[in-house]
Amino acid sequence: MKNLVAFIARCLVRDPAAVEVSEVNDGRDRIIRLQVAEGDKGKVIGKEGRTAKAIRTVLAVASARQGARAKLDIAD
Repeated sequence: MKNLVAFIARCLVRDPAAVEVSEVNDGRDRIIRLQVAEGDKGKVIGKEGRTAKAIRTVLAVASARQGARAKLDIAD
């Protein structure tokens, strides 16, 4: 999951070296925390949150195929 989110984020931003992804297990859920450069947050979130919603959808499908649940947290 972590690698999937990192790959998608690096393809979207101008500064791929600044992309940091961490994973925390919260009981039955995995929380994937995505951190990007300040100028790239808008690209990851997208207009009206559409890009972030699409990333969350892909993450939900990929985690369901593994029999787990995952949530995306875009860090401030």
